[in-house]
Amino acid sequence: SSGRHGHDFYQALWSSLQRNGLWRGEIWNRRKDGSIYPEWLSISTLLDSNGQISNYIAIFTDITGNKEKEAYIEYLAQHDHLTGLPNRLLLRDRMEQAIVHSRRNGTKVAILFIDLDRFKLINDTLGHTTGDRLLQEVAERLKKLIREDDTVSRQGGDEFIILLQDIRNIAHIAHLAEKYLDALSAEYVIDGNHLHVTPSIGIALFPDDSDSMGELIKHADTAMYHAKALGRATYQFFTEKLNAALAERIAIENALRTALSRNEFKLFLQPQYRLGDARLLGAEALLRWQHPSEGMVLPGRFIPIAEESNLIEVIGQWVLEQAIQLLNEWREGPLANLHIAVNTSARQLNNPDFVTQISKLLERQPIDRSLLHLEITESVAMQDIERSLVQMRSLKSLGLHLAVDDFGTGYSSLSYLKQLPIDTLKIDRSFIEGIPEDAQDGIISLAIIKLAHTLQYEVVAEGVETLEQANFLKQADCDVAQGYYFARPMPIEQFIELASSQISSTPAQRQASTAD
Repeated sequence: SSGRHGHDFYQALWSSLQRNGLWRGEIWNRRKDGSIYPEWLSISTLLDSNGQISNYIAIFTDITGNKEKEAYIEYLAQHDHLTGLPNRLLLRDRMEQAIVHSRRNGTKVAILFIDLDRFKLINDTLGHTTGDRLLQEVAERLKKLIREDDTVSRQGGDEFIILLQDIRNIAHIAHLAEKYLDALSAEYVIDGNHLHVTPSIGIALFPDDSDSMGELIKHADTAMYHAKALGRATYQFFTEKLNAALAERIAIENALRTALSRNEFKLFLQPQYRLGDARLLGAEALLRWQHPSEGMVLPGRFIPIAEESNLIEVIGQWVLEQAIQLLNEWREGPLANLHIAVNTSARQLNNPDFVTQISKLLERQPIDRSLLHLEITESVAMQDIERSLVQMRSLKSLGLHLAVDDFGTGYSSLSYLKQLPIDTLKIDRSFIEGIPEDAQDGIISLAIIKLAHTLQYEVVAEGVETLEQANFLKQADCDVAQGYYFARPMPIEQFIELASSQISSTPAQRQASTAD
């Protein structure tokens, strides 16, 4: 037995023999050397004088050759004869499957229509043989670049289509398009000829641009001609709105790569106060970008882009270095007891070298380590709770103060929350902004404060903008607060001036100062 047929198959075979005395069909069998092969099998029954089955006669033919021919014919019907790539027919079948998968999983499908610039000139001057060799080389380069689940197809002439499925991040498509541009623009050496061609790429998305396969290809083709009109050797998305947004994103990412070396980042500090007596306890470090042409860029515009690349780790390291340096500068003066809270990104927390990197920074600067507060958002901590626990315990062993930021917006399990080696919970600003008018925001904030205190965590409220909010939180026994009511984020020099004046003041003077 080949092991390729199930119980139902054999049951049907024997039923046919019992009923009709005959069975014919294809079957997989096993040779004496153990190899599997297809055969055409005909089985007949022989009856004795009493009409009972006495024997079976089986006649078979090895149809391996026929099957190989059929498979080859099917391959030819679905693949381009020159490059061996899937043709229009097979691409259409895979597009159908990709769209079904996309609908089921809530992802996107991308169609990249590629046309080779100046190919006709090469084909006309050097001949079709050289042109064909060039197309084959293009096909090989594309096959090496695509993921296993994606498809590259030749449509005819010098036109290719790449089908990308299971796309969750549109920016990722742009990065892939850049890779295809670079790979296809590199020099080709064919029969001693050094050739240069560049691709123009048009991109259309399902379901954004259409849910029709024909329209998606048409839109990608339109976008490809738009790329040619812009000067060739580039890519364009079908929608102009997306083009503009993506162009801005790429421009920001490129500018971010040089921002550190050009000293364009600035550290701002937002004061944090103890609500009981309005005493200044420290500050949260907030990043600002002094762009050479656009002025001050707020983090909401560039941090998400940095997080999607590895830039956030480099930027985060710089912020840590600046914070530790400040704490070291303050340790002998009146600001010696002030802490600095630094946000930690998902990439940093997931980096196995993160703890070692911080440890090395701390070895160079003899600070009170408890004054360096690392803030980790609830959603980041819960992404991979087991890994987070290991990393956070290692960070805690360095003597750092750990806080869970944006608490209440994620999906923390209380069983995991009590395991986290943290010192502080920060109530997300979305629960503060409705206080005191929104009763539910008030109830949720009260519940978080009581929960945190039960677990012996300190509570920080962020986004406090009014006296009413500050009074509500003070009466609810919230420990620390920050927000525009107390002070906006400010340059380091301004914070030092503010802190120096407030540290020596009396509680009454501090209360009056924060109320101004």
